Amino acid sequence: MMRALILGGTADASLLAAEIARAGLDAVYSYGGRTRAPADQPLPARIGGFGGVSGLADYIRREAITRVIDATHPFAAEMSRNAIEACTQTGTPLLALERAPWTAISGDSWIEVADVSAAVAALPEAPANVFLAIGRQHIAPFASKPQHVYTLRFVDPPEAPLPFAADVIVSRGPFTFDGELEMMRAREISWIVARNSGGDGARAKIDAARMLGLPVVMISRPELPERRRVESVTEVMQWLGHSTRLGA
Repeated sequence: MMRALILGGTADASLLAAEIARAGLDAVYSYGGRTRAPADQPLPARIGGFGGVSGLADYIRREAITRVIDATHPFAAEMSRNAIEACTQTGTPLLALERAPWTAISGDSWIEVADVSAAVAALPEAPANVFLAIGRQHIAPFASKPQHVYTLRFVDPPEAPLPFAADVIVSRGPFTFDGELEMMRAREISWIVARNSGGDGARAKIDAARMLGLPVVMISRPELPERRRVESVTEVMQWLGHSTRLGA
């Protein structure tokens, strides 16, 4: 009997959960616990880490999980690596649901970098209005360039003092092209730092930057071990042996 574990936290993971629930499949949705008020899911959910590879492997065995779908954020590299190792140890089939990364098109002004440290180095020395669209876990290194005026956007209000003064927007996506244009113009944003998440849910800021002619420091995705990967909920449902009504 099949019992699936969804490692979630993304819009695609929520779409998958809804489709699995409609199909009446047995599954558990797991949140990493970084968001204080995660979106409700139509499946039984658990919140919090597993305790590394061994903890995840124990959970898979204890809960009789037969399939694991890694639908975490493309930059949740530690969780993805743990899933690969835990599934290898337990002999559990693993599939990653991950949108293709964005690619620069005509009009884009990207500075592609490998990591957050390189993104800090890529920012100018002269003061600028910078939109850091990278999540609260990764902002501390930017304190080394305090001359900039930073705009941050979080799902939850920050619980602890920030490492530098910043304009904080508390809002949950997806965000619209018009909304991103308005936000960037109102704050006179001149630089953007973003992670190459891919997909449509976070793309509006990239399209708005192109329209405004702004440079984007684009952080590349971390390297992961080889694993089976698909880009749509439909493909995941086919892997689970079920059809879907979604076209995504």
